[in-house]
Amino acid sequence: MSEGRLHFESDGAIGRMAFDNTARRNAINAEMWRAIPAAMSQFDNDPDIRCIILRGEGETAFAAGADISEFEKNRSSGEGVRVYEAAVDAAHAAIESSAKPVIALIHGFCVGGGLATALSCDLRYADASARFAIPAARLGLGYGVHGNNRLIATVGHAAAREIMYTARLYDADEALTMGLVNRVIADAELDEYVEGVALKIAANAPLTIAASKVAFESLISAHGDYSAAEAAIDVCMMSDDYVEGRRAFMEKRKPRFKAK
Repeated sequence: MSEGRLHFESDGAIGRMAFDNTARRNAINAEMWRAIPAAMSQFDNDPDIRCIILRGEGETAFAAGADISEFEKNRSSGEGVRVYEAAVDAAHAAIESSAKPVIALIHGFCVGGGLATALSCDLRYADASARFAIPAARLGLGYGVHGNNRLIATVGHAAAREIMYTARLYDADEALTMGLVNRVIADAELDEYVEGVALKIAANAPLTIAASKVAFESLISAHGDYSAAEAAIDVCMMSDDYVEGRRAFMEKRKPRFKAK
């Protein structure tokens, strides 16, 4: 398999997608974001597919975030940020709006954009070695209202605030305790366990599951006036701190933020 691609295939009643960028712990690049809606459309239009499994290639990482090595090229200008974020939003929307449940199979690191994508899935199963974080506060970038909403809907306000404010790494047991994942399974048993869950879902009534998913998404996505939050996020994305966060990451040093 080539690096930096999203692989997807139909396998009986199961649709399979895999982030394959193992040199970067399956970090999600722009091409991979753009491939997700096409993959989901293929699965949505296949009446034989009843459940979808999303994973990272290998067992080191589900996805260690968006591929930050691309940020200087793709997310350093206002227009670049808008185009990139539109691709990310479309990928998440494709997962969330599908009538078919999507399972995140999580080995190893599930960080930043990787965790946001896992939160777009219906179910999350992790191995005991899994690690979770949203490091936006260490990079100076604004984490979107929609992503914050899904995080709060999953773990509640208190845990969501700690995750976002501290930007720290959580182990699998901590993730289970806060409800970030449904179950933690022994590393060597995770793939088989998730396969069993997917097949059990596939044997159930698809219209009932689709109706439940529509109801759940409607409840999660109730909209208020987010204009102030969106404006604050835009300030982050245009700030010197965001430039410093990107450069510090690439230079492997601690960032020096100045709140400007």
